Amino acid sequence: MISRIEGELVAVADGRAHVRDGALTYELHVPAADEQRLAAVVGETTAFHTLHYFEGQGQGSSFIPRLIGFTTESDRSFFELFTTVKGMGNRKALRALALPFADVAEAIADRDLDVLKSLPEIGKRTAETIVVELHGKVDRFVELKPAVTGRTPVAGSGFARDAIVMLTQLGESSLGARRLVDRALTVDPAIDSAETLVAAAFRLKDSE
Repeated sequence: MISRIEGELVAVADGRAHVRDGALTYELHVPAADEQRLAAVVGETTAFHTLHYFEGQGQGSSFIPRLIGFTTESDRSFFELFTTVKGMGNRKALRALALPFADVAEAIADRDLDVLKSLPEIGKRTAETIVVELHGKVDRFVELKPAVTGRTPVAGSGFARDAIVMLTQLGESSLGARRLVDRALTVDPAIDSAETLVAAAFRLKDSE
């Protein structure tokens, strides 16, 4: 099984990337969300974390090997989870994932059907199915945006990560804890310890 490819990105078009590694050039299917960004780095050395699968042809009478390329292992893991949804095959998922994967994960975590319905090929019923099947499973894929103060996102601060762990131990969900911590740092950027951050997070929660 091919799990990673690194080489010169020679072309990107129509949902496919071509990567030259020595004498071989590989064709990879890529998510819609990545296509424009990848097109900007054609000619550069690029690494892809890949999924290798066989696609049935002629009503299953023959199978063609396919590669899907992702720029991070996290994106590959999210795609594998996303395609566990009933009726969500690889091709449909590649077209549907037109937003950054973290944004899709956040929409699922928030049960935001409007965002999910805005994705290509995702109607109301499919959006509802995605939420039912994946809610509670996507927290680790959600990325917090930098606070409006310009502070580094919480994931980059050691004491903030400690505060998230403490909050989850106290009963908060992983995503809920991350959001409380981010809000607390936005309100008071001077916080510099996990204990103070946890206290501030609970004050914010109590004020809701």
